[in-house]
Amino acid sequence: MQVFNQFLYGGDYNPNQWPKEIWQEDMQAFNDAHINSATINVFSWARLQKSESDYDFSELDAIVALLQQEKKEIVMGTATAALPAWLFKRYPEVGRVDFYGRQHVFGQRHNACPNSLVYQKYAQALVSKLAERYGGEPYVSCWHINNEYGGECFCANCQKAFRVWLKEKYQTIESINDAWNLAFWGHTIYDWDDIVVPNYLSEGLDEQNTAFAGISLDYRRFMSDSLLNNFKLERDAIRAVDTTTPITTNLMGTYKGLDYFKWAKEMDIVSWDNYPAYDTPWSQVAMTHDLMRGLKQQPFMLMEQTPSQQNWQPYNSLKKPGQMRAQSYQSIAHGADTIQFFQLRRSKGACEKFHGAVIEHVGGTTKTRVFNEVQALGKELATIGTELMGTQSRNKVAIIFDWDNYWALEYTSGPNKDLTYVAQIHQYYAAFYQQNIGVDLIEPTADLSNYSLVIAPVLYMVTDEVANNIQSYVASGGHLITTFMSGIVDQSDNVHLGGYPGPLREMLGIWVEEIDALAPEQSNTIAFEDGTTGHAHLLCDIIHLEGATSLGHYTSNFYETYPFATKHSFGKGQAWYVGTELDTTSLHKLVNDIIAQLSLQRVVNDATDLEITCRESETHQYYFVMNFTNQSQMLPQEFVGAYDMLSDKYLTNNQPLAVYDCVIVRREN
Repeated sequence: MQVFNQFLYGGDYNPNQWPKEIWQEDMQAFNDAHINSATINVFSWARLQKSESDYDFSELDAIVALLQQEKKEIVMGTATAALPAWLFKRYPEVGRVDFYGRQHVFGQRHNACPNSLVYQKYAQALVSKLAERYGGEPYVSCWHINNEYGGECFCANCQKAFRVWLKEKYQTIESINDAWNLAFWGHTIYDWDDIVVPNYLSEGLDEQNTAFAGISLDYRRFMSDSLLNNFKLERDAIRAVDTTTPITTNLMGTYKGLDYFKWAKEMDIVSWDNYPAYDTPWSQVAMTHDLMRGLKQQPFMLMEQTPSQQNWQPYNSLKKPGQMRAQSYQSIAHGADTIQFFQLRRSKGACEKFHGAVIEHVGGTTKTRVFNEVQALGKELATIGTELMGTQSRNKVAIIFDWDNYWALEYTSGPNKDLTYVAQIHQYYAAFYQQNIGVDLIEPTADLSNYSLVIAPVLYMVTDEVANNIQSYVASGGHLITTFMSGIVDQSDNVHLGGYPGPLREMLGIWVEEIDALAPEQSNTIAFEDGTTGHAHLLCDIIHLEGATSLGHYTSNFYETYPFATKHSFGKGQAWYVGTELDTTSLHKLVNDIIAQLSLQRVVNDATDLEITCRESETHQYYFVMNFTNQSQMLPQEFVGAYDMLSDKYLTNNQPLAVYDCVIVRREN
């Protein structure tokens, strides 16, 4: 599905931070760099509304007029991500109360209580005026609501709203007591007013740990819903006037705080901000792109990346020559239909003054290395045009990603503090990434029938709906890999009684009696059935076979000879269970054995260290071949003689691909 008329290439632009004589200089730089879009008005509430009734759109009118004169597409922000001082001064209750019970005052951003009716009133009023004024403008191609939603509030307003949310979900006090297991520690409640927010003053031990996971889980869900309601409030205000322009808000990859699958259902197109650190594995960047694409199973907007360096990470390395280009094409390879930067011009002050930009502090008339690279990429993207837009990734492997599991697994008290959700997902993703086998990231209730293999690492929380979905898939001929800490609890973090892995026990053909935790300096040895040896870390399940076949056993510790991984036939399908965290070599061996058994197709047949990804249209396949290693790599033989869209040449035999170089091979279906 193609959303925009052209491939948007641009980024965040804040001309209201600069005198007007700079604006024309910026336009010349944008034209030189083939930049065709600008995201504006993201943090301009204080400029647009100086008091309750005093609106002034003259400056924004001038910015819009200039961009339209220059034929630049406009991504219009709603300016609600940071409140103006007058709103805090007159209505201090709009500010958030943090986990430690402290009432925040004016400052920072994301500073509004999502359940403040005052905030909602003024945000809706502002957005309505923006929609009425700019909704019909021909160059406004997308609405960008708020900015990077996140954070929590624990104020009295939120506490009242939480009680209402709980009444709708549970209906009775008895259901709450049962769901949260409040008989533990004698925490039985008698009335809805007994419920308090789970912060440091009540059930919270710290921001990551809680005495009652059921309460904290529900508060996570509630807060995600509360912020989503703010998004929907603004969206609906726009839709009352502008019924066609796409509406989005920029997400943040694997950000823990919000259930993005739920959010994506309310968005016309997913957009997100990609800021890997200097040492983030390229496989993890690819995985996060695939998650963003998987939210709607559609192409997405890359709303933000830096052209050079960040400013807010511990170590803000420069991007090496060619790295920004390669990173951009990796985004497109995994589903991006736009490339946008934060920011187009560096601000001169405050905390983001050293965040990279297309136009550096030296000004727009000097051609810096970064500007030259932005310009070169812009020229390539303009040449490609719309051909790649709307093309799809058609994969036969999927990994389940679930925010409820994310929250629940990391709230649980034990067995090992080093167990984290995204790291476990990434281990399995990386095993397929290394083989150039494309992967979709999907929610646990998704239709699984089109996949040859589904992987569900640490599927800790399993509801009846999820269990039925997975078991029906396997029984119908599907193939599943799941791991330790799966099938343990229900939606309220209460253990499924009757033995681990709960509702998955029959399908997996095993019973897990105990779970051993290993400290970082500890490991166990293992042996596959073919004699290959390796190591086990983090957690080790003590597994009893109930129809499953052992794939290998521990060779150390008191549970040596017990299986560490199993395989079981269930209906017409098969299910694998991995009861420990394997070393990388052992995990890749296990995965590669499954790949061979299921005859899963790699994107290319040649063994290569290059990342190769494919997007498809009805008529063509587009192979993105990218070198993210630290040395030149030979082009796979099967691409010799193929047409490269970027160089407009046919690829030759024994052609090396330099570090950070990229080709896009176009083939007819």
